Amino acid sequence: MAGPIEQFEIKSLFHIAEVGGHDISFTNSAAFMVVTVAIASLFLMLSTRRRGLVPNRAQSAAEILYEFASKTLRENAGEHGMRFFPLVFSLFMFILVANLIGMFPYAFTVTSHISVTFALALLVFLTVTMYGLVKHGFGFLRLFMPSGVPLVLAPIIIPIEVVSYLSRPVSHSVRLFAVMLAGHITLKVFAGFVVSLSGFGALGMLGAVMPLMMTVALTGLELLMSVIQAYIFTMLTCMYLNDALHPSH
Repeated sequence: MAGPIEQFEIKSLFHIAEVGGHDISFTNSAAFMVVTVAIASLFLMLSTRRRGLVPNRAQSAAEILYEFASKTLRENAGEHGMRFFPLVFSLFMFILVANLIGMFPYAFTVTSHISVTFALALLVFLTVTMYGLVKHGFGFLRLFMPSGVPLVLAPIIIPIEVVSYLSRPVSHSVRLFAVMLAGHITLKVFAGFVVSLSGFGALGMLGAVMPLMMTVALTGLELLMSVIQAYIFTMLTCMYLNDALHPSH
C-alpha cells in the first residue's frame, strides 16, 4: 500500500522542453490546476446562463458563492474594495474547488503544495504593494507607522511592521498549505489502518471499526476545512487589500 506522502508526489505527464538544463514538463499538479479552473468556470457559466428570476439550485449556489465573496470583501475593504472583486472571487473559487477536488480518491490536492499556495499569496502581496505605491506614492509607507503611535517609538515599531509586512506571503501561504497537507496525511494514515487490519481476518476487521469511524469523521472534517480554508485565505486577502486602499488606518 502506498505511503501517506506518496499522494503529494509531483509526476511528469509529458515532457515539453528543456530550458537552461531544467526540465519543463506538464505535471499532475498542472493538470489538476487546469481541471480546477475548468470546473469552476463551467459551473459558473452553466449555472448562470439562464439567469432566471426564480433561480434553480445551480444558479442559487452560484449566487450564494458570489454574494459570500462580495460580502467578505465589502466588510474587510469597504465599498472601494469592490474594484478587486474579480481577483478575490477568482482566488476564492480556485481554492475552494481545488480543495474539494482533492477530497476525491486518487485526486491530487494542489493546495497541499507550498509552491502553489505561495504563488497565490505572492500574487496578493504584489497586487497590494504595487497598487498601494501607485495610488498613494510614499503615503503608502504610513502603513508601517500606525496612527497614534508616538514618534519616539518609530525606530522600534517601523522595523517590526516592515518585517511583518514582508512575511505576509509566507504566513498567508503556509496556513492553507499546512492544513491541507496535515489533514490529508492524517486521513490517509487512518484509511491505511483500515486496509491493514482488514487483512487479519474477522478479528482484524473488528479492530478496523474504530479506524473506519475515524476515517469517516476525518473526511467530514476535511470537507469542512476545505471550505473554511478557502474563506480564511479570501478574508486575509481582503484585509491586505484594505491596507492598499487605506494605508493610514
